[in-house]
Amino acid sequence: MSESIALVLGGGGARAAYQIGVLKALVQLYPRNHHIPFDILSGSSAGAINAISLATHASCFHLGVRKLDWVWRHFETHKVYSSSFWHVLKHLSKMALKGLQSDTVNTEAGSLLDNQPLRKLLNQLIDFQRIERNIGSGALKAISLDASSYNDSYSYSFYQASHNINDWQRARRQGTRTTLTTDHLMATSAIPLVFPSVKLNQAYFGDGSVHQLSPLSSPIHLGASKIMVINLDSPHKQRHSDIDAHPKTATIAGHLLDTIFSDTLNSDLERLERINSTLDLIPPADAKLVNLRKIDTLVIKPSEDLSVIAARYFQDLPLAIRILLKFIGINRQSDSSIASYLLFEKSYTSALIDLGYKDAMNQMDTIKTFFELET
Repeated sequence: MSESIALVLGGGGARAAYQIGVLKALVQLYPRNHHIPFDILSGSSAGAINAISLATHASCFHLGVRKLDWVWRHFETHKVYSSSFWHVLKHLSKMALKGLQSDTVNTEAGSLLDNQPLRKLLNQLIDFQRIERNIGSGALKAISLDASSYNDSYSYSFYQASHNINDWQRARRQGTRTTLTTDHLMATSAIPLVFPSVKLNQAYFGDGSVHQLSPLSSPIHLGASKIMVINLDSPHKQRHSDIDAHPKTATIAGHLLDTIFSDTLNSDLERLERINSTLDLIPPADAKLVNLRKIDTLVIKPSEDLSVIAARYFQDLPLAIRILLKFIGINRQSDSSIASYLLFEKSYTSALIDLGYKDAMNQMDTIKTFFELET
């Protein structure tokens, strides 16, 4: 069986711009008409949106990355969620009224922000029919995105792939073949409480990172033998001046988001490394008996605190959103990472793209070795 390389793109709202910078460095290693160097794409939350976009351009890596770079460098918050005073006030009033009504009267999903502009943007930019064509031509083997079911607390990997791949089921997670649509992207990117849940197949789904017990499970089940991970977990500097004070609610909320988007991925990577180390100690003839295989990984993550970068561009957020965040205790000086997830402004996203590019270039020798390219 030929070696299959997978790309895993984690979630993180506006932080996902960092992934584009890494891809911009990688694309330089291939000719202009080369297909993507990945057989399998897997993503959750905003990472799933990047993965889907790459899947639609699987036959031309340069074009796919160039389009993603243009979109992220021209982002504005209102393209992702309504951010004018009128829309924010109208939405919050609607949510407040909903809270006073019986669930049988108002069945709409509750949320802090209205992300319908994102649905419109996805419908404009993504041609989902290209995915099946690229799979049929062999430019892509499979793509999956993870979403969390609020009905049964399962993590679902919705995938589109060649016909020789079957569904799978493990503890509290399963893979389900489907034809991916905008609804799947809206579901996987629905940050809990911030964006509304989405109905899929008679169940309600939210951000793929919430119930994601094993982020690497999907690409492995889809046949990956090597996995490149662009992780959005960044170093976080402790503020010693606040060491004796209780953390504020906004700080705790930021930690919860960091946990949702990063902790399970980091744990899964550690588990994979332990399995690899164990397999190295087992004779090849006996390794087949344990039904495990070694998976090589390459992990690239930010070298700088993304929350600190977000603080530099906090004032670029629309005034209505800044006031809303201030109401819950978040401003430029806050020790909270929430702004780094919601700051869909080109000044911030461009800075993250540049950081991703720099970090990947600093690891170029390792990247070339992973892809078995000349160093």
